[in-house]
Amino acid sequence: MKEPRLKSIMTPFPYSVELSAPLTEARTLMDKHTVRHLPVTRQHELQGVITDRDILLLLGPQSRSTDVKSLLVEDAYVEDCYQVDLGQPLRIVLHEMAKRHIGSAVVTAHGRLAGIITATDVFAAFADHLNNQFHHGESDPPEYA
Repeated sequence: MKEPRLKSIMTPFPYSVELSAPLTEARTLMDKHTVRHLPVTRQHELQGVITDRDILLLLGPQSRSTDVKSLLVEDAYVEDCYQVDLGQPLRIVLHEMAKRHIGSAVVTAHGRLAGIITATDVFAAFADHLNNQFHHGESDPPEYA
């Protein structure tokens, strides 16, 4: 059996948001495309990642901001996110995500944003693997959003 590669389960060419964009734009983009993680860029250069949880924490009941519309992506994003090269073995990436207790890794190729791998991507791939191993096409697996 051949070892699965990172690119076989990551989301290629993910949606991203500009560092200077309003936070509401990131939230709208996440809602529209049903995603929970967005790479953050500045003039097409990767800067970090923002998650729905980062936004909720900033906008939650403890928020000191009185004007939500004045908040920017740069107020909530994680600059020091887990970045991996496209050639990194999938097993190494998954072990590191588990060790760090994180839900995503930003994937780069030649220093440029190439994709993102999330816990949801991993769950879907593992579910497909289990279905293929044990059910041999007996029932159609559910579609993933």
